[in-house]
Amino acid sequence: MSVVLGIDGGGTRTRASIVSGGQVLAFAESASIKRLRVGAEIAEANLRALLADVYKQAGVTSVAAASIGVASASMPGIKEWITAVLEEFGAARVEVVGDEVIALDAAFQGGPGILQIAGTGTNTIGRAPDGSRECAGGYSSRLGDEGSGYWIGLHSIRRALNAHDREEPTQVLTRVGQIWGTATLEDLVNLGDSTPGPDFAALAPAMNELAEAGDPVALGVLNQAAADLVAFVLLVREKLRRKHRIAEEVPVAWTGGVVEKMRIVREGFFSGLKAVAPEMPVATEGVIALEGALWRAKRLALQPEESALRNE
Repeated sequence: MSVVLGIDGGGTRTRASIVSGGQVLAFAESASIKRLRVGAEIAEANLRALLADVYKQAGVTSVAAASIGVASASMPGIKEWITAVLEEFGAARVEVVGDEVIALDAAFQGGPGILQIAGTGTNTIGRAPDGSRECAGGYSSRLGDEGSGYWIGLHSIRRALNAHDREEPTQVLTRVGQIWGTATLEDLVNLGDSTPGPDFAALAPAMNELAEAGDPVALGVLNQAAADLVAFVLLVREKLRRKHRIAEEVPVAWTGGVVEKMRIVREGFFSGLKAVAPEMPVATEGVIALEGALWRAKRLALQPEESALRNE
């Protein structure tokens, strides 16, 4: 049996596992390896620490193949950098793809379907039976990512500031001030508007708590997040139907803490899809993206050498 490595490099944390056949030899976690989030130096240090940990646990010094899904994989230099580090760690074959690709394969293993990613960022990706893909969203925290943890944190503050001006009740600004350690509203605004700025995604759990307690601003933001996620899925569904002439419903899967951990968003997501497409199969449990990386690594290890080289 080939020993292979899978890595899921999300926006907040990175997970890695080494398996042989059906046996899991090791599992490890580290902080983000996304350069845009933590910088090139810290990203590389996190990747090397993760690899050292997971290799030590597994008791190996090399792997037959490695598949890495990472946010912003399409940016210049990202694939080359990660590939070089993996080869240094004895990976015979390496592929670096977007984190949405491994999540899609975790859900459908090469088959058709629609995946909604809703974590630190968001992205919606659908695959037709012929393997072609259609997407919606995923345009970064600054330009898009509606319904993401980052979006929830940022827009809770935006709406709360508007509520403050209108003298409408909300605890959002008080809670954010406690988390950020800001004494005044002016301090909060200055910190929120600073560069590179605070981690808005880290506010999402607190906004979820406020929404559950009935805070009108936080509740409105979470309801809007659910509606945006539904709209993305339906848009990709429409593209698959129109451009690929798919008449039957394709299954929908999802991954990420926004749907998994936020009841209001999850229930709104399920009910919104059911209202428009009652026959569409929607997974009740979230996808584990790392399983898609491992599935791809196993396939990569079995490819003929020339095919594997083209894949890289």
